[in-house]
Amino acid sequence: MPDRQLAVFPAYRDNPYLNLMLLAPRARGWVVLESLRTEVLEQHLARLGSGDVFHMQWTAPIVQRADDATEARARLDRFRSAVDGARGRGARLVWTVHNVLPHDARHLELELELNRYLAGAADVVHVMNVATAEAVAEHYPIDPATVEHVPHPSYQGVHPDTVTRAEARASFGLDDADLAVLAFGQMRPYKGLDVLVDAVRRLPAERRPVLLLAGRTTADDRATIDGLLADGTLGDVRAVREHDHVDDGDVQRWFRAADVAVFPYRRVLNSGSLHLAASFGLPAVLPAEPHLLAEFGDEPWIRWFDTAQPAASIAALLGDGAAVHDGPSHDEAARTAAAFSRRLAPFPVSRRYADLLDEVAASA
Repeated sequence: MPDRQLAVFPAYRDNPYLNLMLLAPRARGWVVLESLRTEVLEQHLARLGSGDVFHMQWTAPIVQRADDATEARARLDRFRSAVDGARGRGARLVWTVHNVLPHDARHLELELELNRYLAGAADVVHVMNVATAEAVAEHYPIDPATVEHVPHPSYQGVHPDTVTRAEARASFGLDDADLAVLAFGQMRPYKGLDVLVDAVRRLPAERRPVLLLAGRTTADDRATIDGLLADGTLGDVRAVREHDHVDDGDVQRWFRAADVAVFPYRRVLNSGSLHLAASFGLPAVLPAEPHLLAEFGDEPWIRWFDTAQPAASIAALLGDGAAVHDGPSHDEAARTAAAFSRRLAPFPVSRRYADLLDEVAASA
């Protein structure tokens, strides 16, 4: 069999999700063409033919990086022309729906046009959330016949896990009685940090809450967070922050030190940080959105806050010490989180993805 080519865009080399998913395809001999710039993508697409696959990942680089609507339109038209050319030569198109829409979209109408184009042209629409089609339906339709569900892999065994809970907590100056609430990942407005701060502010002082905040942050967003925390303090609440990328070897320290991970998102379809929490056996709190309940509703390590009154609901969950801090229910949550992570171990999930590629390529 001649070498099969898999063009992946955008291929963020520091993105662990993408690296994990490509393990099995690479092992099966797929030649992976990675690109970050649309100009390079166009060159890769021009090389594709029958038996090859173009996998479109995150859509934001196509139109969201344009300075104005005119440039965004030109970028979209060039992208469509290049993809249509590859498809005309027999290449297949796979699109992963990572988000309902890109976060903080600038050129919304053109983004919707792009998503509708991909939904209509894709031979396979890959979803990680079983309710993706319903979640995006108000913006664009997805043909159910094209949908393939391959879940997000866990990070089981990916990051070092040698630090004990006691060592991790000591590194942050935490006592056994402190309630360490973790928000991990890029700190951006849509992630609802203001809601989390409000929720922690409502906790009684005897709960001794400590916010652990870690992830890349723009200068503007950091200034907003500074304001929320009143320059690092919040009454009797402490906040420990790292406003930059956390090195792989240090990820364990944040998750091992925490009692619970909270995801106070205003909107989210998929979350890699949730799978990180599971990989470290850490209970999590998510918004009770229908599509999230459809994917994770049976997981006992996840608790759900009411999106109609998020701060009050999160505060009530954090105030329940048996659920997030100590006692048998916390131990059970940690056990089931670790079991969930093992079920979605990276290489088996990557094999499912490789099977999908093999099938779509064979249909050429």
